[in-house]
Amino acid sequence: MAKGHRSQIKRERNENKDTRPSAKLSFARMSVQKAGFVLDAIRGKDVETALAIVTYNPRYASSVIAKLLNSAIANAENNNGLQRSNLYVAEAFANKGPTMKRIHPRAQGRAYRIEKRMSHITIVLDEK
Repeated sequence: MAKGHRSQIKRERNENKDTRPSAKLSFARMSVQKAGFVLDAIRGKDVETALAIVTYNPRYASSVIAKLLNSAIANAENNNGLQRSNLYVAEAFANKGPTMKRIHPRAQGRAYRIEKRMSHITIVLDEK
């Protein structure tokens, strides 16, 4: 059974809420693996180094992640009042999103399936 009234449960859940500045991009049109290569490169780095890495990385995911990282930095400065020089990438991960299924016609009336994958990318910053 439930442990208390609904409002009490919500209050307890909100007490454990993560207050670190973050940014999330849902339904990014790239696979989790391709986003993960760039996210692995910036995880744990300070934001200036991370921005430099994604700026000069030739992968498509790096341009999307650069915009997301700039958004997380802006959230930290405007909403939390943190200084840019003290920030680092605490968490960076990509979760699987929905998959668009398309059909590619092949020889002799057959059809092959093409899966266009999506991902949900999250970047969480923290102070040193």
